[in-house]
Amino acid sequence: MSSDGVTTVINLMGTIVGSEGGTLELVDLSGDKLTVRYNEGTNEECPECVPSHEMVQQMLAASLKMHAPDVSVVELL
Repeated sequence: MSSDGVTTVINLMGTIVGSEGGTLELVDLSGDKLTVRYNEGTNEECPECVPSHEMVQQMLAASLKMHAPDVSVVELL
């Protein structure tokens, strides 16, 4: 299991969602399943700039394919 790759992805994605006040928290990594809590940020001047849960899940999945290919299931809380 590539926990270093998962940590890299969480840190990179955390920077992206953090720019709009959001946070990512690693909840669990078991086998090929990663569970992450996403607390959506806010941006009153540009609400559409805040990544949706669906967008974050898609970006996590794409990044994990490169950095932690053994993780194939992403659950976003």
